[in-house]
Amino acid sequence: MSISSEFKEFALKGNVIDLAIGVIIGAAFARLVDSMVGDLIMPLVAAAIGKIDFSNLFVVLGSIPPGTASTLEALKKAGVPVFAYGQFITVSVNFLILAFVIFMMVRQINRLKRQEPAPVPPAAPAEAQDVVLLREIRDQLKAQRQG
Repeated sequence: MSISSEFKEFALKGNVIDLAIGVIIGAAFARLVDSMVGDLIMPLVAAAIGKIDFSNLFVVLGSIPPGTASTLEALKKAGVPVFAYGQFITVSVNFLILAFVIFMMVRQINRLKRQEPAPVPPAAPAEAQDVVLLREIRDQLKAQRQG
């Protein structure tokens, strides 16, 4: 078997295709959650506590060179050590929302699995009439011999 045919057999197996579809859907889902957090949830949280942009929350750990702007991006470009906890807050909220959504999906799937009725075992096929009659005759003959 050549390498190309082995690869084709591997690539066309159901598990590999299922995994590829899962990765694609997961990437799209992650972008959806990022947008939901960044565009819907974080502005509400920021409005509640008075901050507009969590990604620019940081603490400067070194000295700022003269002429450097006091933004996170400018300080990082200048090589100033900063403790950027705002981005961590945003990523943490993303993770919590994603984990909650996945939990709810798995919970619903499990609920649907429990609600499915148990499969009914197939009924035993009815025996042919002549077989039933022959058994009755056999049983009567045994009873006559014993009695």
